[in-house]
Amino acid sequence: MLRFASIASGSDGNCLVVHVPDVAGGTHILIDCGLNLKETERRLARLDLEPGDIDAILVTHEHGDHAGCSFDFAASHDVLVILTAGTRRALKAAGKVLDGVRTQLARGEQTFAVGGIEVNPFTVPHDAAEPVQYVVSDGAAKLGVLTDIGISTRHVEQTLSGLDALVLECNYDRDMLWGGGYPRWLKERIAGPFGHLDNRQSERLLAAIDRSRLKHIVGAHLSEQNNRPELARAALARAMNCEESWIGLATQEDGFGWREL
Repeated sequence: MLRFASIASGSDGNCLVVHVPDVAGGTHILIDCGLNLKETERRLARLDLEPGDIDAILVTHEHGDHAGCSFDFAASHDVLVILTAGTRRALKAAGKVLDGVRTQLARGEQTFAVGGIEVNPFTVPHDAAEPVQYVVSDGAAKLGVLTDIGISTRHVEQTLSGLDALVLECNYDRDMLWGGGYPRWLKERIAGPFGHLDNRQSERLLAAIDRSRLKHIVGAHLSEQNNRPELARAALARAMNCEESWIGLATQEDGFGWREL
């Protein structure tokens, strides 16, 4: 059984937890760690987890809302940090890489294992040094995570086909973004090919993949200024041809609770 939960999702910090149990307690990983140390510890406790339960942090890219606490958490609790070489260079240049922290380099499309969890990093278009997203598996069920991507690609859609669960970015509503108060350069960055997905783009991506095994779909990384939960939920429900109430949403304050596969 694979289970997953989020302690935060949004521009103020992201962190997803994945657990594959066994007789010894199993393997726990974080995908990104973008809150501060104390808040990360506090929110893990909401899921009945201790910091010492975490075996590794998979970092998607160097932006602070995804990687900001990775090395602080790892240094405090002796946790392995896994990231691409480009992400590590960017974090080191920003002074975020701490001496003594165990690290492991990942490369897009090269599968590896962390305990009982199989990890498949895949490359995505985003304005970062060497960004990846992840599909993780217990050998049977597969969970895909896709946030911080400017446009979908055939490679991304192939990678996400046949999943059992998907956490999918629905960052903004296009009309709200362009009608809002952000400066033009920021609007262009968000809406550009290396920025984020809007609700309609996420809907089209979801409609393009093999959804036949999907048991969970969760909209994530919603902008608090440029989106509304009901708009994101409606877009994903259209792609799934399902009731809107079946679509899950991850929030900045609460993430979402444990879901099982």
